[in-house]
Amino acid sequence: STKANSRSLLAALASKAKRLSGSYERFLERTFPRFHVLHVTLRKGMRALFLEIKEIRKIKREMSRRRLSAQQLPYREMERLRQVRARCRGQFRRDVIKAIPIGIIAIPPFANFLVIVLMYFFPRQLLIRHFWTPNQQVEFLDAYDADRRESYPHVVESLALAARSLPEPELRKRLRELCAEVQGGSQPRVAELCAVRSVFAGSPLALGRLQVSHVKALSRVLFLTPHLPALFLRHRLRSHILEIRQLDRAMLRLGLGQLSEEELKAACYLRGLNSTHLGTSECRAWLEQWLGLSCKLQASEASLLANSMVLLSLNYPGARE
Repeated sequence: STKANSRSLLAALASKAKRLSGSYERFLERTFPRFHVLHVTLRKGMRALFLEIKEIRKIKREMSRRRLSAQQLPYREMERLRQVRARCRGQFRRDVIKAIPIGIIAIPPFANFLVIVLMYFFPRQLLIRHFWTPNQQVEFLDAYDADRRESYPHVVESLALAARSLPEPELRKRLRELCAEVQGGSQPRVAELCAVRSVFAGSPLALGRLQVSHVKALSRVLFLTPHLPALFLRHRLRSHILEIRQLDRAMLRLGLGQLSEEELKAACYLRGLNSTHLGTSECRAWLEQWLGLSCKLQASEASLLANSMVLLSLNYPGARE
């Protein structure tokens, strides 16, 4: 009887809280429609963050139970783990620091009004991606892409400079012509990149021999910090590129036709192409081109894959609108 009474009391309190929350949302929608959009974004963001943590725990348990490595996972699970590892390299700690006070403030039905104020005035600085509105996501992804595009000319210039010291005259000529075409506004074909692949497995264009300034520029393209000693920069860059290469093979096994529009855009963005203003067919076409190169390369050709992110995306139509 006591347990039944307790359950009835809890149910009544929950029902009351739900009615109050509903009244609060209707009040916001009528009186402050822009704040209401942020309020809905906050609620959805908290749910998405909780589901993401739950999903990662499930994947980890399954990996432990079946004794699987990350490379043996299906594409979507491998990509989810990559996102977590990427944030663990710095972004995740910042996200957690941001999310903890937001989660605490958002617990009472009315106290999250303070979070809405923060979301309204300082969304990019104070909030993690789960709490960005759809318009803010496009705006901020464009801003991040603009930051990395500042490094694109330096990458191409570094390639052209390194081409001068190549011993083979024919390869030296091909690579210099390729850089000149890209600098002139053209986009290279996969066949042109494959034609010079041999020079990226040895000096001076192997990942271990690239100039430090070149490695730093590639790190910025991949949203990796360039403020590390050269040895650590090369190691992190190689690890990141090989991780993308493994993802490419998993994506190929799944098939591009199985990916949603959101997944296609996220895959392009990770690989250097600003896909925020591209359609599904355009993203799929670019990824087919990318996979045509990536899945032909060996681990020793990680430098070519890293530089190809810039070469293939720099002048892609619609990517800079």
